[in-house]
Amino acid sequence: MTLRPATPDDARAIAACVEAAYKHYVVRMGKRPGPMLENYDEVVRRHRVWVLEDGGAIVAASVLIVEPERALLDAVAVLPQFQGRGLGRQLIAHAEAEANGLGYKAIELYMHELMHENITLYKQLGYREFARKTEKGYNRVYMRKPLTA
Repeated sequence: MTLRPATPDDARAIAACVEAAYKHYVVRMGKRPGPMLENYDEVVRRHRVWVLEDGGAIVAASVLIVEPERALLDAVAVLPQFQGRGLGRQLIAHAEAEANGLGYKAIELYMHELMHENITLYKQLGYREFARKTEKGYNRVYMRKPLTA
C-alpha cells in the first residue's frame, strides 16, 4: 500500500471509493450520506485529500479540512473489499498527525447518528462526543480528539 496526497486526476476514483464505502448507509439513513454528495474535483482542489493505493488503484481516501478554528476530518472511505485491514485507522492516524503538525490542539469530525459502528470506532480511538446537531436534514454526532504536541 502506498499513501500519497491526492491529485486532481484522482477525483473520479475517490468519488467511486466513497460511493462504494458509504452505499450501505443509504437504506439505514433513508438518503445518501453527505460524503456521497460531494464534488471530488472541488474537494481535491480545496482540501487535504490523501489516498491509499494498492497496485496503482485507489482503495481508500481521507479528507481533512483545515479551517482557522479547527481541523475537521471530513471523510474516510475504504473500498468494501479492503475493509477490516486497518486502512481506515491508518488514514485517521495520518490526518491526526497532519493536524498536529499544523499546530492544532484537537481534531474534530462528525457523522450521522445512525453510523453506530463508526461512532464506536472513533470512541475506541480516543474521540469524545461534544455535540449533536441537525444540519442539512442530517442528525449529526460531533466528536473531538485532543492532539499532543
